[in-house]
Amino acid sequence: MEYELNSILIAFGLTLLAGLSTGIGSAIAFFSKHTNTKFLSVALGFSAGVMIYVSFVEIFMKARESLIEAIGIQLGSWITAASFFLGIAIIALIDKFIPEQENPHEVMLVEDAETGRKKKSKLMRMGLFTALAIAIHNFPEGLATFTAALTNPHLGIAIAVAIAIHNIPEGIAVSVPIYYATHDKRKAFRLSFLSGLAEPVGALVGYLILLPLMNGVTFGVLFAAVAGIMVFISIDELLPAAREYGEHHLSIYGLIAGMAVMSVSLLMFI
Repeated sequence: MEYELNSILIAFGLTLLAGLSTGIGSAIAFFSKHTNTKFLSVALGFSAGVMIYVSFVEIFMKARESLIEAIGIQLGSWITAASFFLGIAIIALIDKFIPEQENPHEVMLVEDAETGRKKKSKLMRMGLFTALAIAIHNFPEGLATFTAALTNPHLGIAIAVAIAIHNIPEGIAVSVPIYYATHDKRKAFRLSFLSGLAEPVGALVGYLILLPLMNGVTFGVLFAAVAGIMVFISIDELLPAAREYGEHHLSIYGLIAGMAVMSVSLLMFI
């Protein structure tokens, strides 16, 4: 498959913006005394709704169409399903090998670190490991954003926005413990910002390694795996975090709103 330079640059740009939104979370942590948990609950639910809807309605179906066209309906359908669950397995393994206390999707509130100022070394360790954990998580997310944006820029924008929302609390999770350990806002912001750079690195790997090999089969397998990754992130990370930040119904309202907005945006570009 041949792609224009303009499409590749747009895909990289969207992936970069999604990854660096960890910096927004870091800024929120510095300028807020309390986390707006209701807003975060709705926003995370919205992000999950966008990602689940687009994974099943658009990404999975495009992967299936590509594989069926390349290798036939029976084998193509089986490989699509296998690739979807392979994507889930990959991101689940990444999640499993990150200790729970350093997992970037454990809820961290701005006000929580106030009580831990004396435990500076523990806070610093927590912040550094969280930054590393986020970088590991963001790598496949960057690949997902880049692949989707390369195929369909409108789809890429939707996924980039969803992942950007998802990355905001991750930025808080890195910067809060590091700031209270060092009282250095620049250092906390820098580490939070750098952890988001793993997403464009994931895009770069996709560009250098996968793009030259891209054909109907590779595209179908990759796209189905991306759908699996996004569904797992939504169900395992975004929705539980959304429920912990606020009332149960707020996360569900956000989820439905995300699905509705994604549905309308896809219909507009038919």
